[in-house]
Amino acid sequence: MKKILIFALAALLFAACNDSEKQLKERAAELCKYIPDHELLEQSKDYMTADFYAVLDTMFNQLPEFEAMDHEWLYYFVTGNGGTIADFEVSSVEKTDNTHAVATIKVRQKWEDGSFDESSDVEEHKLYMEKVDGQWLMSDFDEHKADCIRHIAINKKEQVVRNAISDYLVKEIGEHYLKGEICIPMMIMIHEEDELFMGDFWVLWYDQVGDTLKCVSGGNHAGLMTLSKEGDQYKVTSFEQTVDGAGNEASAKRIFGSYFDIYQDIHSNEKIREAVRQEQLREYLKKHNLNVRYYQDFGWPAVALYE
Repeated sequence: MKKILIFALAALLFAACNDSEKQLKERAAELCKYIPDHELLEQSKDYMTADFYAVLDTMFNQLPEFEAMDHEWLYYFVTGNGGTIADFEVSSVEKTDNTHAVATIKVRQKWEDGSFDESSDVEEHKLYMEKVDGQWLMSDFDEHKADCIRHIAINKKEQVVRNAISDYLVKEIGEHYLKGEICIPMMIMIHEEDELFMGDFWVLWYDQVGDTLKCVSGGNHAGLMTLSKEGDQYKVTSFEQTVDGAGNEASAKRIFGSYFDIYQDIHSNEKIREAVRQEQLREYLKKHNLNVRYYQDFGWPAVALYE
């Protein structure tokens, strides 16, 4: 009985030692190496709680890149986009209960040669820690977990809406074009309000020839779509399009209203259109596991989808 008590006391002392401020600061410094910045390291999984890693994995690796990149707090957790490296210093760690702690991290930017960026200030961040199966893990950083969860929910709705619009463009609009093997619409959302969605939409049919998607037909169908929700899904119930020819600008002004200038800026900018087209093609190819590296419009050279 005495031996059991001795072993129990020893275990408690060991645990207490592991949870001392010094031990917690050392662990927090180790966890700093796995704070996501521009990318989520695969090995981070072993240093984060399962739920925190899951939301970050969704944001970094499962959502379309153009969605995640809209949120600089995600890709630039600690360094920004200036080519510097974060230098971490754990200034303190406070236990909030037996299984939770918050570390205050001071971050300063340094150049790749190790010298410090004198123009940058020292920033303070919060690294949240949770003890799981006897191991302290990163459970949050600057409370971005809640931001991620909110954005994932928003994106989930956006994807359902995009799927409904894509299906409509393929089945209702794509039927009137010369068909290829694959129809991949391109969608640039201009504005949405309730169940109304303004956008610059393109219907594009392709044939796959080797590792190249060759466009065989397609066209622009900008306008206002009205959707209705049926359970967890959406369905396009009406579509008011801009007209071709001389009445195009007048119809666009009527349909887009106060958002006409935004529409016009996007619609007339080939660089924006092609950037979105490439991103949405990559998303489609990844989803359908297609071995394609180029796309090509008739009479034009092939364009690389991956640099």
